[in-house]
Order: sequence, then structure tokens, then C-alpha cells
Amino acid sequence: MVDTRDGLPDSEKRPSKAKNSNIKIYAVLLALFVAAASWGYYNYRRAADLRQELDSQYNRAFFEMVGYVHNVESLLAKSMVSTTRERTAITLQEAWRQAGLAQTNLGQLPISQPVLASTFKFLTQLSDLSLSLDNQNIRGKPLSKEQYETLKKLHDYAVSLNKSLGELQEDLNAGRLRWGELANKGTKLFSKTKPGEMMKKIEAVGENFKDYPTLIYDGPFSDHMTSGEARGLTGDEIDAETAKKKVYEFFGRDRVREVTDLGKNEHGQIKTFDFEVKLKDAPEDQSVYISVTRKGGHVNWMLNNRPVKEEKLDMEKAKAAGIKFLKEKGFDGMVDTYYLKNDNTATINYAYRQDDVTMYPDLIKLKVALDNGEIVGMEARQYLMNHTERDIPEPAISMEEARKKVNDNMQVYSSGLAYIPTEYRKEIFCYEFKGKLEEKDFIVYINAVTGEEEDILMIVNTPNGVLTM
Repeated sequence: MVDTRDGLPDSEKRPSKAKNSNIKIYAVLLALFVAAASWGYYNYRRAADLRQELDSQYNRAFFEMVGYVHNVESLLAKSMVSTTRERTAITLQEAWRQAGLAQTNLGQLPISQPVLASTFKFLTQLSDLSLSLDNQNIRGKPLSKEQYETLKKLHDYAVSLNKSLGELQEDLNAGRLRWGELANKGTKLFSKTKPGEMMKKIEAVGENFKDYPTLIYDGPFSDHMTSGEARGLTGDEIDAETAKKKVYEFFGRDRVREVTDLGKNEHGQIKTFDFEVKLKDAPEDQSVYISVTRKGGHVNWMLNNRPVKEEKLDMEKAKAAGIKFLKEKGFDGMVDTYYLKNDNTATINYAYRQDDVTMYPDLIKLKVALDNGEIVGMEARQYLMNHTERDIPEPAISMEEARKKVNDNMQVYSSGLAYIPTEYRKEIFCYEFKGKLEEKDFIVYINAVTGEEEDILMIVNTPNGVLTM
């Protein structure tokens, strides 16, 4: 029966189930849209806050770097004016510290190293050179005319760098440049600079060092530490096939089963071809590895990891086996120095000897198997880097005069002449005094030209060998 009190059927007065369902869907979609918009806005604000925080961090690092570079400029100027060792020492120490801090802050900026490589090198060498000159000053040696000129050049570069950094700082302060373009940690929405504008400004800073001089000094970042030639590399450049022949010659052609080319090694000052070798008298799964220099075809290193299960040879026989091996490979005039035993092998250091003068920079390390005296390891890099026939000068002081520089309480039991290496690829001509003080063995090196004490080593006798500290 139809209800006619309002003139409509019941079916038309009540919403259908389909209409209710549509309303719910619309409501859900609206809620999702609002949520998505809210989430998007939240992420937008969060990204903007992160971008602002990163910019603040980069600005802090940059502004601190500018301050340190400004301080370095002033300190270099002061070091050229100072006439006392004490004031020069204080100034150079502070220049070393401030340049190091500037370098640290530069490393925190979102700039790839190649872009500011020259600036980074300048700060590194400036810090390193300041410390080197400070150490020289402490030893009572004043700055030479050449070193003074070097400081003057570095000061001029610091002035130029300061000017470029100041211009960049003004742009950052005015908001004309932002770090976002370089950091790649935001969208273009946050960048107010023209594409590439920030990078151009940064690259302009590095333009200060186009004619930056080569610096040679006693420091680990001196140019001669990375660009010096390997003096022991003689001969012409060879190809991989010739290097492989050198491998056969080294081990003996009749002993080699197979040689596999492992490719080139381009790193460092000694470029090599590397090989894997299978020997006929070794198990199939046992390999020997060897590196041959591309210049001259010298063996740079060799390693045979065969197990050595027992120790039959004493150290004198092991040392003799090493000398015999070296002579067979063309290394004449070598003498053993120190050794270390481990896992039934002995690692022995051999130094070159010229005219009764021991050349410690020309060092070859051999690993001798103590079961049969076979050489199972060789490392010749130091020898190849340093070996040459020296023009040995006459000592400026006598052995007796040098002996007076040694502590009177040390009982000297041997003495001689030697070239010793420094950490910075230089050599010092010295008297070498070996002796004992309070049951401890020492080696004291006295400069044969200046009479200065250059180094002291303590000899440590351990159950596994003789070491120096």
C-alpha cells in the first residue's frame, strides 16, 4: 500500500544503498586528498627546513674558512717581518694551525675535490711548510733567502685567495648565491640562483692558483713526494708480453707451468704489469703473484704463499740464502741489516753498500722459507725508488769529533758511515754509532757534514728477530 501523506512513494523518500555508498567513497577520497595535501605540505616544509639547516651549516663552514685564511695571510706577513727565532716560531706554529683549520672547513663544503683541488693543495702545503720551517727554526737554523721568497709568494697567493673569498662571501650574504645548487639536496624550488652561477663563482676561486709554484721542502705534502722519479728504474718502457718473459726468466722457464696476465697497475710512481704464476713443483691450487715494472722490466714485488711447515735453517744460513738470491738476480753489494721471524719464515732487510758506506734508502726485503731457504717473498720498491750510485763527499768532521756528540754513558761497540732516509724522501750522510746504554742497544746517527744529531734508534731483540724503534 502506498503512503500518500506527503505525495511520494517510500522508495523515493529514502536514499538508496548505491547513493550511500557513493557518498562514503567521496568522503574517503576527500579525506585522502586532504591527507595527501597535508603530507605534501609537511614534506615541503620539512625539506625547506632541512635545506635552510644545510645552508646554515655550509655558511658556517665557509665563513670560518674565510676567517682562517685571513689569519693565515696576516701570519705570513708577520713571519717575513720577524727577526727573532722565538717570534718566528710562534708565528709559523699559528700559521700551521690556522691553515689546517681552513683546510678542514673547506672539506665540509658541498664541492667536489677537483673543483677546488688547487685551493685544497695550497692550504695543505701552506700548513705543512709552516710546520717544516718551524721545526727548522727550533733547531736554530734561520730562514734562507729562498725560503723567505717562498713565504712571500705564498703570502701573495693568500692575499689573492682572500679577495676571491671575500667577493663570494658578499654574494652569499646578499642572498645572490645559495649552496643548494651545489649540494643537490633539494629541488629547484629552493634555488634562487641562475643554473651554474654558484659553480662559476667557486671555480673562479681556484683560478688564483694557475701559476702556483712547485714547493720542495721537508714535508709529506711536498711536491717531490708525489712527483719524484724512481731513481732505480733503468731501461726502456716495455709491453705486457715482454714483462711476461721477465716473469719466466725470474722463476726459470723450466719451472713455470702457466703465467696469467692480471693487467696494469697505474697507481703510484712505479707503474707495473701484474701476473699470477703456476709453478710445476707446486699444487694446482697454489699460485705465486709477481709485479714487473713497465719501465725496465724490474721485479717490484713477488709473493709465494706456499705453506712452510717446519724450521730447519738458522738465521745465518737464511741470510746467506738471501745474499745468494740477490746476486743471482743482479743485486750486488747488498748486506743484511734486521730481520723478523714468523710462521717458519724470516723477513730480512738488505741494504746496498757503496765504498763501505751503507745506503739504507736502497732497501730490499726478502721472505726466506726456513725449511729449505727458498725465497718466497720479495719487496724491492724502496730500492727501485732510491737506488743510484752516490757521489759520496768527504765528511766535514772526523769520526772522533762525531763520537764526542754521542752520550758519554753509551758504550759504542761499532761505528761507520751511512746514508739514512728521512720521512720526506731526502737522504742524510751520517756517522752511525751502535752501542749499549743500561743494557739497551741503540744506534745514534750524527750528521757527517754538520755534526748535528739526526736520529736515535733503539734496537729491540725479540724471540722472533731484531727490530729497531
